[in-house]
Amino acid sequence: MAGGIRKTPAGNWRAYWREPSGRQTSKTFGTKREATVFLAQMSAAASTGGYVSPHAGRVLFGDHAQQWMDSWNNEKTTHARDASIMRTHVLAQWGTWQLTKIDHLSIQTWITDLSRRLSPATVAECRRLTSAVLRSAVRNRLIAFNPCEDIKVQKRRRRDTDEQIIERTTFRRRLLPAVPDRHRGIVAVAGGCGLRWGEAAGLCIDALDLDRGTLRVIRTVIEVGGHTSFKPYPKSTAGRRTVPLPGWLVTILRKHIDRYPLGEADLIFANEVGGALRRTLFRSRIWRPSLVRAGMLGSVVPDGNAYLARWTATNGQRHRRHFTTEPAATKHVVHEQAGGLRFHDLRHSYATWLVDDGVPPNMVQRVMGHERSSTTLDLYTRRTEDSTRILQALDHEDPDDGAADAHVPA
Repeated sequence: MAGGIRKTPAGNWRAYWREPSGRQTSKTFGTKREATVFLAQMSAAASTGGYVSPHAGRVLFGDHAQQWMDSWNNEKTTHARDASIMRTHVLAQWGTWQLTKIDHLSIQTWITDLSRRLSPATVAECRRLTSAVLRSAVRNRLIAFNPCEDIKVQKRRRRDTDEQIIERTTFRRRLLPAVPDRHRGIVAVAGGCGLRWGEAAGLCIDALDLDRGTLRVIRTVIEVGGHTSFKPYPKSTAGRRTVPLPGWLVTILRKHIDRYPLGEADLIFANEVGGALRRTLFRSRIWRPSLVRAGMLGSVVPDGNAYLARWTATNGQRHRRHFTTEPAATKHVVHEQAGGLRFHDLRHSYATWLVDDGVPPNMVQRVMGHERSSTTLDLYTRRTEDSTRILQALDHEDPDDGAADAHVPA
């Protein structure tokens, strides 16, 4: 890389060189020695292929982030999630910063501050996306290194409310009867077949064979920005599968199909206007109120001419309040009660029931739609908490035990 050093009329020293692109550029220094060292560094970087223009880092983080986001080729749901985090957190912090002004300490300070306000999962996503933008800047020779490397984030601690398991008898005798008749079928499918929300919401009549007692997962419904649409394939290749239907679920599905009209594209679980159900609305209007009625989320009980609502806030503090109507009391508990069983927990429960009953892991893997059996083993075998199975194994009498005991001296 050709270059040189000249003294300026102001008494400074200016280093001149040509970039690999052929463009001539320069930078001014206070001493000739500084200019000489810098020029040698630029020459060495160019010869090893690691050259980065010292002026390229003036590009704003937000400008390069937008170019990087425009190149995305993700699923709609992934795109919407990442774009929201970028807009709300990442660009709000770094959008107006020059790339070279962002250092490791600044990022770590920001991540630590986020950890006080946001969940560990969200903070981890903020770090991932910030690092991805800076990594792209390195690859495009705008900065020499990624200052986001080795940034520490808090580990996500498992809580009692994470991935809860509901007992089969509780599911069928308490939860299902508490779900409104129109939506009982989709809840039954989640617990009786282990389907994800999108798989259950996208279930059409052509994927159901009630005579043979089977259900095929061949498409899903996705929701982005409050709008639903069909995706003509499940989450993964293994997600395309056939799942057996238990007898009680066949009965529920027959009643549902006889009672409610099919929606668009022959949807089985459609809303009142024939469209696909929206997960956000279902959670607030159907799912959590059903948990309240089942006595699995706070409580609402008659108390004279009123209804007494009890709930526990996020900070663990217990509350109670009277309402004139049961719907008003239920709505309040739905909004204020912390935690609660998630719809997706029915899928976890389904797999755990199978494992507890001794179904081979490869069969559980197949009906769950997992790509790898290790996923099934890691997620569900450790969740089984049926201690009676352990006690039965330990208390099992070996035929030889009696004979051995007979020879033990008194």
